[in-house]
Amino acid sequence: MIMPRGQQLLLPASPAFIWGSLLVALLINLLPLGRVLWMPDVLAVVLVFWSIHEPRRIGLGAAFVFGLILDVHQASLLGQHALAYSVLIYSAIMVHRRILWFSVPGQAVQLLPLFAAAHAITIALRLIGGAEFPGWQVLLAPVLESALWPLVSVLLLAPQRRAPNPDANRPL
Repeated sequence: MIMPRGQQLLLPASPAFIWGSLLVALLINLLPLGRVLWMPDVLAVVLVFWSIHEPRRIGLGAAFVFGLILDVHQASLLGQHALAYSVLIYSAIMVHRRILWFSVPGQAVQLLPLFAAAHAITIALRLIGGAEFPGWQVLLAPVLESALWPLVSVLLLAPQRRAPNPDANRPL
């Protein structure tokens, strides 16, 4: 694949860093912040990030397992988050080559419909299960997740941007 002009060549991502970042995102989602419905799903953003940048390492299996963990923790309908994360990651893997050609703000705009679809799946499953409509403030969560995308991109790509052995003859 030809790199876009001006884009920095990245080092390979460490599997320990990938799984560590996913576990930190899971712990952020497990924080007892009350019943705030518009909170962004940090785990979904990090899962999408790694499925776009490392689709061979993070896939549907990881998304399904993390979704089941969240279902058990939130005592929600079993499989609700697992289905939403699986659809989200499948969609992200399908468009991962196209997404990487955009700038980071452009990527956030391109990912907004994916985050909205994941939330629509969870809301539809809750409604089918007999819950009440949570209100229109749930529409803020996908927007906040897209707004969180540039920060997550900078933080998770930072370890890959450093040069392995920089010197005067090899600036890469």
